[in-house]
This record gives sequence, C-alpha cells and structure tokens, in this order.
Amino acid sequence: HYNISPSPKKRKAKRFWLNSSPNPSASSERPTLPNLSFPHTPPTPAVTMAAEQSAEHFRGQARLPGFAAPRRYDLRLTPDLAACTFAGSVSVSVDVAAPTRFLVVNAADLDVSPGDVHFAPKGSGQVLLPVEVTSALEDEILIIRFNEVLPLGEGTLVIAFQGTLNDKMKGFYRSVYELNGEKKNMAVTQFEPADARRCFPCWDEPSFKAVFKITLEVPCETVALSNMPVVEEKVNGPTKTVYFQESPIMSTYLVAVIVGMFDYVEAFTADGTVAPLPHYLPQVSLSLSPLGGSCWPHFPFAGTSVRVYTQVGKSAQGKFALEVAVKTLILFKEYFAVPYPLPKMDMIAIPDFASGAMENYGLVTYRETALLFDERHSAAANKQRVAVVVAHELAHQWFGNLVTMEWWTHLWLNEGFATWVSYLAADRFFPEWNVWIQFLEESTTGFRLDALAGSHPIEVDVNHVDEIDEIFDAISYRKGAAVIRMLQSYLGAEIFQKSLAAYIKRFAYSNAKTEDLWAALEEGSGEPVKTLMHSWTKQQGYPVVSVKLKDGKLELEQTQFLSSGSEGVGQWVVPITLCCCSYSVQQKFLFRGKQDDFNLSGLVECQKKDDFWIKLNVDQTGFYRVSYDEELASRLRHAVETNILSAADRYGVLDDTYALCMAGKQKLVTLLHLIAAYKNETEYTVLAHAINTSLSIYEMMAVAAPEELVNMKKFLIDFLEPFAQRVGWDAKSGEGHLNALLRGTLLSALAELGHQSTIDEAVRRFNVFLEDRETPLLPPDVRKAAYVALMQTVNKSNKSGYESLLKIYRETDLSQEKVRVLGSLASSPDPDVVREALNFLLSSEVRNQDCIFVLRGVTAAAHEVAWTWLKGKLGLHSRDLHWTPAHLFHHRHCLTACHGREG
Repeated sequence: HYNISPSPKKRKAKRFWLNSSPNPSASSERPTLPNLSFPHTPPTPAVTMAAEQSAEHFRGQARLPGFAAPRRYDLRLTPDLAACTFAGSVSVSVDVAAPTRFLVVNAADLDVSPGDVHFAPKGSGQVLLPVEVTSALEDEILIIRFNEVLPLGEGTLVIAFQGTLNDKMKGFYRSVYELNGEKKNMAVTQFEPADARRCFPCWDEPSFKAVFKITLEVPCETVALSNMPVVEEKVNGPTKTVYFQESPIMSTYLVAVIVGMFDYVEAFTADGTVAPLPHYLPQVSLSLSPLGGSCWPHFPFAGTSVRVYTQVGKSAQGKFALEVAVKTLILFKEYFAVPYPLPKMDMIAIPDFASGAMENYGLVTYRETALLFDERHSAAANKQRVAVVVAHELAHQWFGNLVTMEWWTHLWLNEGFATWVSYLAADRFFPEWNVWIQFLEESTTGFRLDALAGSHPIEVDVNHVDEIDEIFDAISYRKGAAVIRMLQSYLGAEIFQKSLAAYIKRFAYSNAKTEDLWAALEEGSGEPVKTLMHSWTKQQGYPVVSVKLKDGKLELEQTQFLSSGSEGVGQWVVPITLCCCSYSVQQKFLFRGKQDDFNLSGLVECQKKDDFWIKLNVDQTGFYRVSYDEELASRLRHAVETNILSAADRYGVLDDTYALCMAGKQKLVTLLHLIAAYKNETEYTVLAHAINTSLSIYEMMAVAAPEELVNMKKFLIDFLEPFAQRVGWDAKSGEGHLNALLRGTLLSALAELGHQSTIDEAVRRFNVFLEDRETPLLPPDVRKAAYVALMQTVNKSNKSGYESLLKIYRETDLSQEKVRVLGSLASSPDPDVVREALNFLLSSEVRNQDCIFVLRGVTAAAHEVAWTWLKGKLGLHSRDLHWTPAHLFHHRHCLTACHGREG
C-alpha cells in the first residue's frame, strides 16, 4: 500500500535554482532553455493537449504512457535486517519524448512523500517540485503532476522512499536462516514479473530497458550482491557502503539485490569476452546512445567469474551446480554465437523462495533444492534437477535478458525456449541420462493442461499486471518448449541454430516479439515459419490426428483434442512425420486441412510384410496426438512388445492411448492390454510413464469403480513386481543414473499400492536409518519410497512412523530431505493422520514455499479428506500462505524439472 503524504491540490510547484545567488533579485531571471514554451511563446497543439491532461487519464491502463522513458537508474538502498525495513532513493535519467505535465511510474507498498520528489531538466539548473503526487493503488502507479509542461529531452527524476522487507517472497523481502543456532534475516529481491515496483519507483515493464548503477548500505559483516561486480566498498563504523559496477541496459524485473551471510565456491570459464554492443550503441561507458541510454563498455577479461553462494557451511553442496554452470556458459556462447554478456555469474540458494529459480542478470536466485547437491544425501533425481534448472536459468541470460520480450504476451519466448534449451545442455553434458526421452514428460504436462476447455493460447493478451502470473504455467513452459522442439525438428537442427544466433545478434540489448523470431527462422530456412506456427501460438489446444490405411492411401483427419471427449473447432498446420516398418526411411509433409488422403510411396509394399506397422509423429517431436484405427493400433502394440519402436515412440503410443481412453475415445481394456505389452520395457522414462499411467488408472477406479479395485491392484502389482525384483533396493556395481531413478519410482509405486513385502523391507531399512543416518541400507534414491511405505503402517492408534518422519524433518538441514518427508506425511490411508499432516503444513515449521508438497503427497484414498480440509482452511489461511499460481504450478523456473521426483 502507498502511504503518500497529503498535499493541497491547488499548491503551486516550487522552483529552486541550483548554483544561484541567495539574493532574490539576483535569481529573478529565468534560465534560457531549449524546447520550453513560455507565456510569450504561442503554445503548440501538443503542448495544449498536455496542459489538459489529468491524473484520470492514467488510471485503469494496461501499460504506462510512452511520453517519457527511463535511460539510467542510480539506485541506493539501505536495508535494516533487524527491523525488516528499508530506505532508498532513486535518481532516474528520463527522456521526455512528448509534451506532458505528468510523469507516471510504477510503485507499490512504498512510502513516498511529495516533498521527496523532484525533477531537474538537464542543463537548466532548475529543479521542479510536483504540485501533486497521487497513488492509484489498483494500478500500482504513482502519478506525479507538475505545474507546467516539462521540457522535451533529458531530465532527472529523484524520489526518496521507504518500505518493508515483506514475508511474501516478492519485491524486496526477508528470508530467514540460521547461523550458529541463531535465526537471522537476509534481504532478497524477486521482481519477476512486476514487483520491482515494491522495491523502488520505476518503469516496471520489460520494454523500458535502462542502465542500473546500484549502491547498498549494509552491515559490515554481511555480503552484499547485485547484478554487477563490486567496484568499491567504504566502511563507516558498523556499516559499509558497497558500490556496484554499472550494468548494461536491462529490464527492471531482472534487477537483483541480496544481503546476508554466505559462503561460496568459485570457478572461471576458460575464456571470456563480453558480448559486443550493437552498432548503434557507442563503446564507451556512461555515454549517451542514440536511443537515449548509457551503455556498458566492451572489453576483454581473463574469464567469467562463476560463483555459487550458499548458507554458511553449505558451500560444498554448490560444487555440482558450479561445474554445470561453467560448462553451460561455454556451451551457450558457442550455440548462440554470442559470448555471455557480463563479467560475472553469481548463483545463490535462498531458503525462502516462491518459484524454482529466477534468472536475474548476473545474479541468479534459486530454491535450495534447485541449486544444492549433497553427494551423500541427495538423490539422482535431485542431481538431474539441478543440472536442468541451472541450464534453464543460464539460457535466459541470452534468451530473455540480452534479448527481452517486448511485453508479457511473449512470455513463452523466454520460458518455452529456456525449457527446451536446458535439455539440449543436459544432453550435451550427460548423454547417458537420455534427457530427450525424459523431455516427453514436459510435453505430456503441456498436453494435459491444453486439453482442457479452459486452456489458453501460448500467446495471451495481458491487459493488467494481475493477469501476468496466470500465464506462468504449463502452456508457456511445457507446450512452448514442445512446439519449439517441433519446429526445430521440422527445420533441421543446424538451420534452426544458425537462425537463432542471427536473431540473438539482431535484437541484442533490445526487445523482441514472437513475430521477430518467426521472421529470423523464416529468413534462415526459407520455410513458411510464420504460417506454420501461427496456428500453434495464437489459438489454444492441439489436434488429434486420426489415421486409417486404405488401398495404399493414408486417410488423415484432424480434430481438436479435448479431455472431456468433446470436439473443439481448432485447426492446425500439422508437420506430419511418419515411418513404416523401419526408421531408415521417413517421410514428412504439412497437413493443412481437416481431412485428406496421402498417396505415400512405399506403403503398399510395406503393408505386405508380416510385421507391418506405421508410426506417425516419429519420436514424438510433434505436439499432437495420434489415433490409429483398430488394425494399425494392434500392429503398433506388437511393435511395442517386440521392442521394435524407438523409446520415444513407445512412450508416445502409451501416452496417446491413455489420453484417448480418459477422453472416452477408446476402451479401458484396450489401454490395459497395451500396458501389458510393456512387460519387457528397458527404458526408464517409458517404464516410469507406464507406472504413472497405471497409478492414475488405479486412482480413477478408486472413485469410479471401487468394486474393481482389488482386481486392478493385482494386475498392477503383477506388472510391476518383476521389474522391482530385477532392480532391487540396493544399487548394483557400475549401474547408471537411470537405474537409480527407476528404483525409487518402482518402489514408491508398489508402496502406494500396498505391496506388503515392499512395505516390510522399507520399514526394516528405515528403522536402521533412524538410528544411523549414514547407513548404506537407505540411500537417497529410495528414501522417498521407504517413507511412503512407512506411512502405510501409520494409523490413529499407531503414529510412531509419522513421529519418526517428523524427527528426521526437524533434525535435517538439507532442503531436499525436508521435501522428501513433507511429500510422504499425508500418504497414510488413515483420514485422521492425513488431517494431522495437513494441519502440520500450516505450522511455523513448514516454509510457505513447501506447503504444496504435503498436498501433493495425498493419495487417492484421501482426496476427499484433503478437499474438505482445504475448503475449510484455505479461506482462513490463504492470505498467510501467500499462495499464487506460481506456487501451485511450481514455475518459473520448473520447480520440478523431473516431475514429481523430488527424490
């Protein structure tokens, strides 16, 4: 909320003449200024219009007016970590481009007094005080009115302000940590999408890029971090003033400030050259560009400094992320053909953090679970998550920070691309992880949300700041990444990469729209990219392509797929790929109509083979589903069973069949027959998907057909048990990363299904672990499974297992271990225990960001209990929990890069 000091509406603006004589007669002459209209000068129509403006013109608008834009911020902040408050001042170099009596900036939850606001036109020696400073709370803007029209050109707006280090994990907020057994506060910023305004008054929109010069006054013992390196520190008793190097131009949502006690580990890239500035920006620091902004100098240095900051005593847990970050910066320099733009890259783990991570320029913030990896107590899933999330955030340094979306409508450009390219990096560094097959989980998440009638297009018109959070979802991230992969597959990897590099160079240090990317790809490929992609980004949903083979012709029909079973009205330009009996020869074409026949060479001969099969959407690179006629589906099922199809295609056949079954387009028995065909599956991601699909069927039947639950449980246990026997509880010598992932997934599923021998073994191992946390009997990869199994034995009269898990939760300082426990507490079949676990999430022992994990751990049998509890509690506590769509989705930056696998 604003606390603007009241000012008389008829008050005249005061003027002070800098460097003037104190004698009134000596300062009576008005300085001569260019572009100013004085009473003796006839006013222009624009000036007359400006004189008629009122504050009401600026209320209820989607965006700030364009008559003035910032070029440089000189920001000074003084946080009080004990009182949880801060004071600050900002001096903004502003380019006034059109006549106006107003300056309008974003501000929220700040105390601003009209007496602490003034504007000084450049070169005039004049200081203008406003006659009125008005806050529009619902619009989060500060409307500053002056008595007369401001001169065109450059000027400096100065505002002093005060605020609170809030506990809402947005804006400038406090995060609590422990040091030597004492709780302390750190000051942290989280500005995306539109919360820089909660730290300082600013033009808080992506297109208003500017240079930032930041200065912090902080306690001497603390570490102060910002986007750029420190250039000077001055100690003044118990405090110090820290001056940071001026930044290149960037958007406000990328500004970052952190103050607290930290350790760090450091490494350097092999070489380092900052990205050259575009030709229209001079290569001199602090000089004014033709765009009106000062820019950052281009100079070589020995290598980019890369640091991972942690709480004191945890720096060793940052080593893996540090290794990944150094490799990623080098890889992306090569891939984008533009060097990393800044002289340092800091990454820091924050105890209280709403999303997964945030790509602040040169100072990336993370949840601890997304950055830290403990060799002894973190699971393989944790390791993969750290690698993918780090790569995602560093991709933003180019795709988002160097080239920034023009407005939030184009958010998917940032998030979809960073999601896709993070897998490219992980695949380069860890090819044994088979991450491109795991990427299909991203597509599936996008499929599920986009099959709802209430979904939205990838590109969404954003008309109010409150709407921005709503699009940080699986459409922007997962579907966005999937359609980028589809386009890359269609154009070819080399053409796609070169076109992207050209796009980055063309729009470096500026803003871009979706159409700009399509233009670059169209120019580089010669393909009709804009026409192809328009149907994928401008309308919601996706097609299901129905396939029949008749007389050597392929009969295709597309309809919009909806999980309700209804048919939508959408139509797409679908890049069809297909192969027949072999992957050696593939065909591709664009399917533009609602239905069509395709006379494809080779199909007639292929159809004569005994093992004949056809697979559309080869390797699942397209964002569409496929429905085969009964004959073709039967042949694909045989190809799955005999392991002829690729792993990606085996995944896709199951995923499409499951979706069609849930929409009522195919029978459940067809799906169960298909699941049985995966009895010899060897690929982790495919088998994990079969397991998750089976559990989903089980949960559905618990509600829809409880009388069949016993038979269904037997079918699923019979399917899973042979795999579990082969994998076992203990890692085999020399086994890989994927086996570790599979072991945890299998054992957790069997525990959820109540498999007694799994539960008994889990309890045995857990009891040993409870006495000795270093025992090899319960390594991190199977702890979650053991915790879930343990909770199957807990009921109202025997809560020892529940209490034991709380003991582990309270004694560990590893966030990943805490998440494992939280995700297990509500998995008991006893409703009273579930309610107790749900009440625990509201206690002060659980950080707000982690509450969702308890809810995610509720099993199907307790869904009704949890829903009743939630309805009763959410209204009372939602304000305290500060839940947002980002929390519930696990955003921004993919809280679970490996879905549901917190380890």
